[in-house]
Amino acid sequence: MKLTVENLNKTYDGKEILKDINLHIEDRSGIAIIGASGAGKSTLLRLLSMIETPDSGTIHVNNHNLAEMAVDEYYKSIGFVFQSHTLFPHLSVMRNITLILEKVHGKTIEESEKIAMELLEKFDLAEHVHKTANQLSGGQSQRVSIVRSLSLSPELMFLDEPTSALDPVLTQEVLQTILKLRDEHMNFVIVTHEILFAKKAADYIIFMKDGRIVEMGDVGILENPQTVELKDYLSNVFLW
Repeated sequence: MKLTVENLNKTYDGKEILKDINLHIEDRSGIAIIGASGAGKSTLLRLLSMIETPDSGTIHVNNHNLAEMAVDEYYKSIGFVFQSHTLFPHLSVMRNITLILEKVHGKTIEESEKIAMELLEKFDLAEHVHKTANQLSGGQSQRVSIVRSLSLSPELMFLDEPTSALDPVLTQEVLQTILKLRDEHMNFVIVTHEILFAKKAADYIIFMKDGRIVEMGDVGILENPQTVELKDYLSNVFLW
C-alpha cells in the first residue's frame, strides 16, 4: 500500500487534535498506529478512511486523492472495522454479509452466499452462519465484522481498536483473525494498544503523542526506539 499525507490538521471544538501530520509510506502491507489515549490515532484513521475530513492538508491512499474522491466510491474500495462491531443484531451472520454484497456491490444472492460461506469457513466461523448477530459473543461478532469487510474485496482495511471492548481471551481470537488477513495478502492500517500484536502483524509503526507523529519506521523501532517519548511509552506498556 501507499500512503502520503501532507500538512494534515484537524480541530474539534477549538482543540487541535492533529497537528501538521506528514508521512510517506510505500510498499508496506501492515501499518500499526500506536500511542496513548488522546494521541490522535483514531482521528488519523478516520481521516484516512474518509469517515471525517481534515481542516487542512492532503491525503493520498494508493492512487486515490481523497480530496477528489466521492465518498461512496471510496467506501467501495476500503473496509473499516470499528471498536465495537456494527452488525445488524437481528439478522443472521450470513445475511449480515450478503446484504452488503448485494446492496453495495450488486452481487446476486447466490454469489453473495458463496463468497460469505467461503470466508466463514476460512476464518473458522461457519458453525455460526445461521445464528443472529445478537446470539454471538463479542469476539465472534468482531470476527464476523472483519469477515464482512473482507468479503467486499477491499484494497485495504482500516481497523480502529478492534479489541478494546473485549476480555483477554476474546482479544486473542480477534487478533488471530487479523493475522489471517496477512495470509490473505490484505493490506491494513490498525490502531491498537496491543504492542506485541503490532510487532507480529505489522511491518511499519507510527507512534503518536499529543496529535503529532513522534516516531515512525519499520517494526524494529519497537525493539530500538530512537525517541525518549517512544521509550517512555513502551516502558509504561511493558512496565519496564
